[in-house]
Amino acid sequence: MKVSLRAGERIYINGAVLRVDRKVSVELVNDVMFLLEGQVMQAADATTAMRQLYFIVQLMLMNPTDVAAPAGLYGEHHAALLAVCESREMLDGLAAIDELVGTTRYFEALKRIRALFPVEDAILANLAGAATEIPFQAA
Repeated sequence: MKVSLRAGERIYINGAVLRVDRKVSVELVNDVMFLLEGQVMQAADATTAMRQLYFIVQLMLMNPTDVAAPAGLYGEHHAALLAVCESREMLDGLAAIDELVGTTRYFEALKRIRALFPVEDAILANLAGAATEIPFQAA
């Protein structure tokens, strides 16, 4: 796999952080787990349940030698999401994500989680809209 990086960009490979000082293309010739800087979510941006799940799986990808703590947190968070989700699309997505995480395919799991962000956003928008509606009662 060939990855192109801009000057000053970072890439996270198997727990190591590399920053390039000039535009470069890197060919990854073996099986590695990596994230480009633009795919990394900061803790402050994990503001919804799915974004928190993304952040947890990201921790597992970025530090593959120490996944015990994030894996436990992932299990708890994933179970909590399953307990409250009613959307078939979300439930199917969570099942696929769990299968990917279970086979240490963290990058693919992150892609699947990102694909569910708009679904979660729509659900949250509907909930917020319903919460602001004032019920009318006839006198």
